[in-house]
Amino acid sequence: MSFMQINDLKVLYPVRGGFFNTIIDHVYAVDGITMEFERGKAYGLVGESGCGKSTTGKALIGLEKITSGSIIYEGENVTNKRRSRKSSFNRDVQMIFQDAHSSLNPRKRVKDIIAEPIRNFLKLTPKEEERKISELLEIVGMPEDAKFKYPHEFSGGQKQRLGIARAIATNPKLIIADEPVSALDLSVQAQVLNFMKDIQNEFGLSYLFISHDLGVVKHMCDYISIMYKGRFVETGTKEDIYTNPQHIYTKRLLSAIPKVSPIGREDRKRERIRVEQNYQAQYKNYFDENERVFDLTPISNTHAVATTSTKKGVI
Repeated sequence: MSFMQINDLKVLYPVRGGFFNTIIDHVYAVDGITMEFERGKAYGLVGESGCGKSTTGKALIGLEKITSGSIIYEGENVTNKRRSRKSSFNRDVQMIFQDAHSSLNPRKRVKDIIAEPIRNFLKLTPKEEERKISELLEIVGMPEDAKFKYPHEFSGGQKQRLGIARAIATNPKLIIADEPVSALDLSVQAQVLNFMKDIQNEFGLSYLFISHDLGVVKHMCDYISIMYKGRFVETGTKEDIYTNPQHIYTKRLLSAIPKVSPIGREDRKRERIRVEQNYQAQYKNYFDENERVFDLTPISNTHAVATTSTKKGVI
């Protein structure tokens, strides 16, 4: 049973021009996407830079104005709704930002940064608040004396952990994680991702994991949506996407996943060339004359693809 539904969500940016600076066109940053979120599940949103992933996340949490469509949370329409700071939606939907450094106030100590959502949503005494902050720091693997330091005193991975601690402070139902490990070293990436998995299992969180890295999403997510030019080209379970990709853009992304082993390097190169040739040859079957992605068509109970030539189970 889903606790949150996104229906035909659109975010358009006006393009102005002419002598009177009037609106002459729109940029379709997000162009009609639909999703549902169930408790304890992780959802991946994958695509190249500029496809609308981060805009989608910001629109869901209220940092971008939604042009049309709806967000239904626990049966209530919360689209572009003016909410009080202490609303249940603000408490239950939190975000981990891509740039951990910029998301932390440099003038505040860690204890005040983490305490902000606690003070907004939880009625705790000063002693309870102090205990809660210490517990959160312990959960993210940070020493207790970190609470007295400023953000600039930490490494990138530590800052990301602090961002996670702040996000889980109110026991949310959904965390929107926007490229949470893209700026980290590979070893630190693994630590943060495994930690996020542990947090999900412990608290029953749902994630919207935004990334351009299909390898990371494979590790984290139960369901994956592939995004291109503001629209979904393919959605399905992790198994659907990785073992039975149907859209030419999905196949193109999968073929680009780097592999460390030198064995089979030439075979992988030939496969990438073949996929790229198929992409160019079949382009018109997957995009209209304006290069807009077609609507999704279900090919199974969990798998849907955007194409004009969809037959049940086969493309």
